[in-house]
Amino acid sequence: MSKFKKKKGGDVPAISTASLPDIVFMLLFFFMVATVMKDNDLMIQNSLPKADQVTKLEKKDRVMFIFAGKPHEKYRSQYGEGARIQLNDRLSDVSEIRNFVLAERASRPPELENVLTTSLKVDKEVKMGLVTEIKQELRKVEALKINYTTNQGKVTN
Repeated sequence: MSKFKKKKGGDVPAISTASLPDIVFMLLFFFMVATVMKDNDLMIQNSLPKADQVTKLEKKDRVMFIFAGKPHEKYRSQYGEGARIQLNDRLSDVSEIRNFVLAERASRPPELENVLTTSLKVDKEVKMGLVTEIKQELRKVEALKINYTTNQGKVTN
């Protein structure tokens, strides 16, 4: 009869690292594709008011944003203490809203020009007079779809 011999050195073979570079590059490409860069820097203080009946906008490509609030501390020496509006990456006057809206309409596809919504991100400390001036300028340009951006929560808190 034959005898069975026990193997000596029954170590587990080493893990193959041949596919490791492929995995690293797949992760790299994933993060390159999935990362969204910030559109613009906020130059104003913007603590949004709270509201209890909030709905989310479905399509962000049909929205143009107007920010209103006091300038950040690093911009106060240049722009003052009063409430200002921010259009894209610069602080502006209310009179510049017309050109902003026209430029936004021109940058969008023609089929989206009539469905653009203006989203006002207004700080809760801003006086209503500035908001009224913004709305008057939007009426002159016939940008009549206005959305007020808020945080969800109780108004009394």
